[in-house]
Parts: sequence; C-alpha cells; structure tokens
Amino acid sequence: MGILAWILIGLIAGAIAKALMPGKDPGGIIITMLIGIAGGLLGGWLGKVLFGVDSIDGFFDLSTWVAAVAGSVILLALYRLVTGGRHHHRHV
Repeated sequence: MGILAWILIGLIAGAIAKALMPGKDPGGIIITMLIGIAGGLLGGWLGKVLFGVDSIDGFFDLSTWVAAVAGSVILLALYRLVTGGRHHHRHV
C-alpha cells in the first residue's frame, strides 16, 4: 500500500480517534491530522510486531483500519498526557 493511502487512512483514523476521545486538545485539527497519520503507521507497525502480521496492506481490510485507529487512539492519549499539564489558566 502506498504512502498516500496510509496518509488517507491516517487522516480518517485520526478523526475516528478524536470522536472516540472527545475533548479540547492544543494544536487543533492540524495536530489531530498529524497524530492520525502517525497513529496509522504506529498501528501497522504494532500489528506486525505484536501479532506477527506479515503485512497490513489492504486499504479496505478491516485489520488495516482497526490497527490505524488503535494507533491513533494510543498517540492521542500520549499527546494528552504530555500536554495536559501545560494549560495555563488565568485566575482573576
């Protein structure tokens, strides 16, 4: 599967991850898209490493989408852990 297909899957997986984990995140839609793309790649890699899947290469295969969404959810959760303490609130 080509890089453009992984980017498309990642963008959609990022949107699904955001829907599964609603809330405000610093960075907005750009960060969510980047997390989705990286999450798709992470999910594919984890599928190979943890489950011995030779290749997740079918755009319409359910395993491809599950792996991409799982990777995106993992990265979104990690992103929230890292950036969670950086919000500054003004007290009047």
